[in-house]
Amino acid sequence: MDWRPGHWELFCADTARARDFYERILGAQLLEEQEGRYVWLLLGAQELLLRPGKTVRTDSYGQAGQALVLYTDDLPAARAALKKRGLEFRGEDGHPDCPTFQDPDGHWFQLVNPGELD
Repeated sequence: MDWRPGHWELFCADTARARDFYERILGAQLLEEQEGRYVWLLLGAQELLLRPGKTVRTDSYGQAGQALVLYTDDLPAARAALKKRGLEFRGEDGHPDCPTFQDPDGHWFQLVNPGELD
């Protein structure tokens, strides 16, 4: 059997609000919207499905249980661009070059340049 990752499914209280965040802040591209509630996006090379559902919010990245890590080759430029688009970083994951943030539904993200971590 051959396994490979498919898409990420993120449960959202309001998929229209989540779609706005992913497109406007993170630069995702709309692939398809189904029934006005299921939103397929492309973030880099990864497909995302924003779908209606409940999320569990945590105030701490380390207590989230899971997170999505986004790689960049230029962390300072990526951080500045995201801040300019209105993103508020919420801290770091024990390293100043691992800033963390949340989407409107409380899903945690980390921004990393893997080539610059020691």
